[in-house]
Amino acid sequence: MKKKKNFFYITIMFSCLIFFKNGNTQSNKDLENGKNLFKINCTACHALDLKKKLIGPPLYGINEKRNKEWLHKWIKNNKELINSGDKEAVEIYKKYNKSDMTLFTKLSTKNIDDILYFIKNYNKNIINKNNFKKKKYSFFNHFNDPFIKIIFLGIFLISLIIINFIYKLIYLLKIIKYPSIEEFISKKKDTFIEDSFYKKQIILFLIKKILKLKEIIIFIQIFFSFFVIWIIWVFLMKIDVNKGYKPNQPIFFSHKIHSGINKIHCQYCHYSSLYSKISGIPSLNVCMNCHISINSYNGDYLLKQKKFIDNEIKKIYKYLGWNEEKINFYENKSNIKWIRIHNLPKFVNFNHSQHIIVAGKEIKKSKNVDLICEACHGYVQNMDQVLMFNDFTMEWCIKCHVNTNINYYNNYYLNYYNKNYLNKKISSLGGIECGKCHY
Repeated sequence: MKKKKNFFYITIMFSCLIFFKNGNTQSNKDLENGKNLFKINCTACHALDLKKKLIGPPLYGINEKRNKEWLHKWIKNNKELINSGDKEAVEIYKKYNKSDMTLFTKLSTKNIDDILYFIKNYNKNIINKNNFKKKKYSFFNHFNDPFIKIIFLGIFLISLIIINFIYKLIYLLKIIKYPSIEEFISKKKDTFIEDSFYKKQIILFLIKKILKLKEIIIFIQIFFSFFVIWIIWVFLMKIDVNKGYKPNQPIFFSHKIHSGINKIHCQYCHYSSLYSKISGIPSLNVCMNCHISINSYNGDYLLKQKKFIDNEIKKIYKYLGWNEEKINFYENKSNIKWIRIHNLPKFVNFNHSQHIIVAGKEIKKSKNVDLICEACHGYVQNMDQVLMFNDFTMEWCIKCHVNTNINYYNNYYLNYYNKNYLNKKISSLGGIECGKCHY
């Protein structure tokens, strides 16, 4: 009987544990869903920091101010509630200059519950908003990266080879001091030396004698001259080739946070790249589409201190003359001077739209990339600070034209070229002719 009771109590306890565990998991799901819904539907007017006022009022504590039924009616269809003569609804409508709030008739009851649950639990630990764990910097943390381990192993092995080479070179210099190998051996007769060592010394001594020949010296001089010329040529060819150029910009902008983590498409900011010759730099007004409500960084990825990133966001407001508290613009505005990274010479004509729309598919295949932008600019979505990924020399461009196929399904080619010429590379259509780029 006792065994049955014990089994019964254990079953109840186990069931309770599962219930509470599942309940907590479910609440976290509701919270996360509510946060996402709030971001999508509400942040145009309400700050994600619920204690701050934006266009609409701060929503922190709204669950305690209003009852749940009223909030559902207001969020779903505020106009209907105002027209019904509800005192609270009419009072809010007048307080905010009779500004119409967006109707959210498509939101389900569950969606609204999740949004309200997110607002209610804004300050609780289950929200990852302030979950910034500062990792103590240590030099040895770098050794967790296998690539760094390989580099250090390589440096260690190269160091051993260099030390061994220097040791042998010093020994060789000592040998060269003697007029003959016999004299050297006689000087070393008290030292235990293997026969193999004598053979090595004889070879070295012969090399010394050979180097005295004038013909060999002349050959070395000629070889050295050509080597110097080659070095100078390589140096000249690298002038103004700025691969790896990575300047500090007036505002620190991480493409990894925006494009990589938050999945913002390249063309949301560089919208002119699709139909224009240049991709363009977005105006700060494009930044304000999001940062009118996102005035601080609340992500988990931290390249630098949170305070530093928050100050960079504030720079946007400073350049635009945006008053964050009064939510309006003031006269003190200034132009931001971005530092250009990709800057082709004036005699080179490059058209972004030509490469993206006409040749986009084939370039992606040729370069084995997912986004057409990656073919030239590299994996920008992984960069915290944008750099010049390729060298952008004429040789680099020509190689691409020689190796990339023609997209013969594209109407652009069908309108201008015979079908028989389209089953070839870009170079066959004049892709390596001077006039294609220099006109």
